[in-house]
Formats: sequence, C-alpha cells, structure tokens
Amino acid sequence: MKTAVIVFPGSNCDRDIAVALESVTGTKPAMVWHGDSMLPDGIGAIALPGGFSYGDYLRCGAIAARSPIIAAVVAAAERGVPVIGICNGFQVLTEIGLLPGALMRNAGLDFVCRDVALTVDNAQSAFTSLYAAGERVIFPVAHHDGNYTADDETLDRLEGEGRVAFRYAEPVNGSARHIAGVLNSAGNVIGMMPHPERRIESAHGGDEGRRLFAGLLETVGA
Repeated sequence: MKTAVIVFPGSNCDRDIAVALESVTGTKPAMVWHGDSMLPDGIGAIALPGGFSYGDYLRCGAIAARSPIIAAVVAAAERGVPVIGICNGFQVLTEIGLLPGALMRNAGLDFVCRDVALTVDNAQSAFTSLYAAGERVIFPVAHHDGNYTADDETLDRLEGEGRVAFRYAEPVNGSARHIAGVLNSAGNVIGMMPHPERRIESAHGGDEGRRLFAGLLETVGA
C-alpha cells in the first residue's frame, strides 16, 4: 500500500509516522510538502502528523488548514481514501471540517507527556478492526491543546453513531466525555490525540499502536 505523510513547517512527528507506516506496509511513504497542490498517484492512505505546524500561531492547525495540499487531502477523503490525523494532525482535521469539534487548551493548562490508558469504543472501523471493543491499550500522549471539545448535540451524535474510536480510561486533559479519538461519518477519517506511531514495537514498551496501522493495511488491501 502506498501512503503519504503531509509535512508542514513545524512538524516534528512526520518521521515517526513515516517509520511506523514503512514498518507495517513495507514501503516508504511519500513525504508530501504542504506547499504542493497534488498527491502522488495511487495513494492508499494519508497521514497528518503531530508537531507544531506553523509554531501553533493563531490557533493550532489553523494556518496548516489553509495549505495548498489540503484541497487534495479533502478530495481524497471524500473519495474514501483513509486519512489519519495524530495530535496536531487531529487539530488540522477539525480546522478543515473533516471532523467536528475543536481541540482546546488542556484543563490544567499544562503540557501532558506520558503514557496513558485508553479503551477501544469502536472496534469495527478500518483503523480499529484489530482491537476488541472495550479493550484497554496504552499509547503515549504529548500535547498542550488536546482537550477535545464539542457541543452536547455533536457529542451525542458521535456516540450514537459509533464515531468515538478511543476514550481515555482516566481524566487526562479535560476532554469532553474522555474522548481521545474520533471518526468521520464514513469511517475513513480518524483524529487521535495520543500517538499510536510511538508504540509499534516492543522497544517502545509495547506494540498496541501497530495494530492500528496493520488493520488499515488489511482493510485497504481487501
């Protein structure tokens, strides 16, 4: 499967996600610069990495959301191409409207950087098919603006439609209803604040994150 990683000025997790994708798919991803206007042909999945695009000026992800490449990413997502946004990538996905809600400052206004426990809410998406519903997994987090927020109507809709992929098993950042990962209505776009790409082999302390990428590969391959 051919994949692409979108690289913005200030990205600092683009290489992490690239290593994870290559490890699982066996193929190096295309590193696509934000100023490009087109994606390479035949891309099977797109990743928006974590980091601090444009130094988080104005609002996290707000400037990146206006990059030339974004139109191609949105068009691909609308065609059904899987898109994953991690940390800052999640922020970008909300800014461009592929996912609802917004990511606000953490409740304690602190940068949170540690391993956290999550529970799997939806085990039937392309990204979560290799997990069991209710399974407890450990992923690292590293964020200052990771407090997922939406109005009650939106949160009720996300839960009712099975679009909450992961929840924090304990309070982490004030996130509404402990939501750590959200899917779009079609199930081919996911935003996550934790970093599955940092937990894909035993040297990382565990490989729970690998199953997210392996599930995607299996689904797209099928």
